[in-house]
Formats: sequence, C-alpha cells, structure tokens
Amino acid sequence: MPRGYHSVDDLPKTIGIFPLTGVLLLPRGQLPLNVFEPRYLALVDEAMSGNRLIGMIQPQEHEDKTLTPTLSAIGCAGRVTSYRETDDNRYLITLSGICRFKVTQELSVTTPFRQVQTNFAPFVADLLVADDSTFPRERLLAALRDYLSKRDLKADWRSVMSAPAETLVNALAMLCPFEPAEKQALLEAPDWEQRVSTLVALLEMAGPSTGPGTMN
Repeated sequence: MPRGYHSVDDLPKTIGIFPLTGVLLLPRGQLPLNVFEPRYLALVDEAMSGNRLIGMIQPQEHEDKTLTPTLSAIGCAGRVTSYRETDDNRYLITLSGICRFKVTQELSVTTPFRQVQTNFAPFVADLLVADDSTFPRERLLAALRDYLSKRDLKADWRSVMSAPAETLVNALAMLCPFEPAEKQALLEAPDWEQRVSTLVALLEMAGPSTGPGTMN
C-alpha cells in the first residue's frame, strides 16, 4: 500500500490534471516528466503546496488540435516524489502512481490548469500490491523478445529478468510505444491479471516498425 494512503478516503475529491496523449501512469509506476508549459508549471506549484498529487489522463483528441480536448473517462493519480527546478524555468519531476480514478465531472475553475471531480472507489484494489503468484513471466518474456526484434529495439535484459512482476509490467506498459487507445486499455484493465493478459496480447499482436531504437 502506498505510504500515507490507507483507503480511497485519503484521496482528494478533486484533482488538477495533466492531459497527455500516449502517456500512461499506473499504480506504483514511476513517470518522469519535463514540465515547461506555464499552465502545468502552475499545476506542479499547486500540487507541491498541497497534497503533491497530480492526475495523469489521456485526452480523447490530441491536445495539439484543441485547447481543451475531451478527456478519457479514467486517469491515474500520481504523487510528486522527485522534484528539481532547472535554470531555464522547467520542473523535472517524477510521479509515483497511487490509484486510478473515474472522472465524474470537470470543474469550472479559474486556475490555468484543468481540474476534475474524482471517484477512486472502483479502484480501491490499486492501493494493494498485486498478487503475482500466477504471473506468466516466460510467456511475457517470449512476447517481449519477439516484439523488440520486430521493431529493432533493445532492452536491458539483466534488468528485465530480475525485475519484480509488477515493476516489469508497469515499465513495459508505460514505456513500450503502444497506440494511445492501447495505453488506455492497459490503464482500464479491471485487475492485475487482465492487465498482464492485455500487455501480453499487445506484445504478441504488434507488427514490425521502422527505425532502430532503445527501450530504457
């Protein structure tokens, strides 16, 4: 259970959000962010002066196309666990995923960043560490090898082999270049087992991609 969060009652009824297409935060996942837009600098300032929580959520439309894109129904709250200011007025932060939430309503606010009313209750299990006793590690690793080979990507296999199950699943779900809808499907998987199944299916179904790269 995340430190300081014993039930969904410990989580806020409203939260400032950071909508980003193709960016995924999962409970107990670690998401580094380079924050430079004034509205999101203000969001970080607000979080750091309060509960340190920020809601990561994907818009249904790319945020480059409209100022206030329609939001997905489900996001994930993260706590700022690392924070550094740069000389050129950026914030380098890390969010640690706490719990998913449903958006019940977007609020009319005067802040430069958007805020939503939250319902964390459907995701109370996010506050508990997943039971990985039936984790299909060998199938996942086989799917990952094929996925990386098709896309000419490389991975640190020593870290992959030694990573705890949930750490590995979170890292792959968050780092692999899946489509935004696929990322959302991973976020919305009802439980741990279905998230693992979804991840394996996405890896196994992925076709080849062009261009070399490295997945860290």
